[in-house]
Formats: sequence, C-alpha cells, structure tokens
Amino acid sequence: MSLIDAARAVRENAYVPYSNFKVGAALRAADGAVYAGCNVENVAYPEGTCAEAGAIAAMVAAGATEIVELAVIADSPTPVTPCGGCRQKIAEFAGPDVAVTLATTDGVTKTVTVRELLPFAFDTEQMSKV
Repeated sequence: MSLIDAARAVRENAYVPYSNFKVGAALRAADGAVYAGCNVENVAYPEGTCAEAGAIAAMVAAGATEIVELAVIADSPTPVTPCGGCRQKIAEFAGPDVAVTLATTDGVTKTVTVRELLPFAFDTEQMSKV
C-alpha cells in the first residue's frame, strides 16, 4: 500500500464533528514500517490533534524516530499542507531533504521537501550554548 493510500484509508477514521474537514497522514520510518494518523477534534478547539502529529506519535510509540517519507491527504481544492506546529514536528524526525507528498482526495498531488515546508526550522544548533 502506498503512503497516499494509507493516508486516504486512515482519513476516513478522522473525528471531525465541528469542522467536518478530515485529514489523513502516513509516514514511512527508516525501518520501512508505515504509521498513520488522522485528525481528532475536541470541543475545546486548541486541544485537537492533527493527522501528522498522530502519525508521528504512533511511530515514536512503536520505537522508531526517523521519518524517510510522508504523505498528507484531505478533501480540499488544492493539496493540503501541514500546519506550522506540525511542520516543526516533522522537522524533528525528518531530514531537510525528505519528501512530503501533499494530496487531495481527487488525486492532485504536490511533492515538496521538509526544507521547503519549513525553511528556517528551529533545531539543536540554536541551542548550542545550552
């Protein structure tokens, strides 16, 4: 199963009673395992979880810490991009040249790198004096 297919499948499980905007994400870890996540809303809006964060949490819970490929899909007119917080989460576990495929449910895709998503990611270099 491709990452887009895995993201499409998990997207159907999204819990979105407020926005009705389902998002699915799937990533491949360095060992080849695929982890998927969907968005989960909460009536206290800031307490929801993005699909990308869910996939990353599943990966880390399984003991993996390196993303080698990622896909995100939503029913939108153009390929959906991760939010700012998720871009930083992705950069924590993926190198700057890792491919991120953004997709619509209608089959439109755009592939970018992590560096293109977050060109000035906060990283350990900024903490070098700590």
